Amino acid sequence: MTRVVVIGLGGMGSAAAAHLARRGADVIGVEQFTPAHDRGSSHGDSRVIRQAYFEHPSYVPLLRSAYDLWADLERDDPGIFRLTGGLMLGHPDAEVVAGSMASAREHDLPHEVLDAGEIRNRFPNFAPRDDEVGLYEASSGYVRPERTVREHVRRAVAAGADLRFEEVALSWEADTSGVRVYTAGGAIEAERLVIAPGAWAPRLLADLGVPMVVTRQLVCWFRPSGDLASYQVGRQPIFIGERPPLHPYGFPVLEGQDAKDGLKVGLHHHGEVIDPDTLDHRVSADEVAVMAEAINELVPTMAGRFVRGLACLYTTTPDQHFVVGTHPGHDNVVVACGFSGHGFKFVPVLGEILADLALDGSTAHPIGLFDPARFGRASR
Repeated sequence: MTRVVVIGLGGMGSAAAAHLARRGADVIGVEQFTPAHDRGSSHGDSRVIRQAYFEHPSYVPLLRSAYDLWADLERDDPGIFRLTGGLMLGHPDAEVVAGSMASAREHDLPHEVLDAGEIRNRFPNFAPRDDEVGLYEASSGYVRPERTVREHVRRAVAAGADLRFEEVALSWEADTSGVRVYTAGGAIEAERLVIAPGAWAPRLLADLGVPMVVTRQLVCWFRPSGDLASYQVGRQPIFIGERPPLHPYGFPVLEGQDAKDGLKVGLHHHGEVIDPDTLDHRVSADEVAVMAEAINELVPTMAGRFVRGLACLYTTTPDQHFVVGTHPGHDNVVVACGFSGHGFKFVPVLGEILADLALDGSTAHPIGLFDPARFGRASR
């Protein structure tokens, strides 16, 4: 039985632990916080999921695999994954529109292209400019991050994993004899190591040679000022807009919730660089005002009365693509980081990929775009 240590039990690490344990590995997981905590990047009640992927067409095959695995999670936890339809909205040349269209066409994904008048007629909450269009994808929707982490933790423990919460991984080392992870409780030795540290990647993976920036990102919940029923699934899709320099996004009413309790919205990649240990969830009046103005320019009645806000962390690479693969300096170490902003929808398939790499040294999934060595040479 191969012993594998997993550092970080957020979205990616908990999925890796579950897949590894179910495949018979002796798994030890180390997490500095409690399960499904709110100090990183795997919280906030909902995440967008979509297939017409504006970031790059290479993500689409992974998304198809991820959807199958989300359906498996849904069988054990109904409501963890919901399709609502999704609208990508902006000028025809905007990345969110043109990129989504490129992925949809390359991979023959069902979609519709709507002009401004068609958007207004079909989704009256939106106020597109006359020169804007929308790509509508029926297979877009949302997933529930905290529930996803808890389900993967449950699966990992049920399969025999030893998951150690509130235990900080201080450092690690690897050589041809194996790996060692040092925590306040001592050294943990194993044959393989998976490092999925979220915003702590610049610290724990400083030798990787990947420049990463950690930023504080704000999300808010507002009670709409208009017809609350119009924000229900079936009438209101998830959406991502592009009005430079801002990228507003938002959700309909989630299953089991009520519009009067607030709808979640955010501004993609709109935040300041911080140390992850200093994350502050407090939201200022100025931050709320900026958020409300940006959202209401696109969906005029959505950001009515402010209900609550919180912060999360983005960990971003220069090309905004993930870092997934075997550590260039250590054949027995697998790394997973740089996901923030668009990674959570891939959680179950990345768990499978990390298990493949840790146990088999390779994976059949296409991950060439995420090569850890693409930014330079890692140190041994």
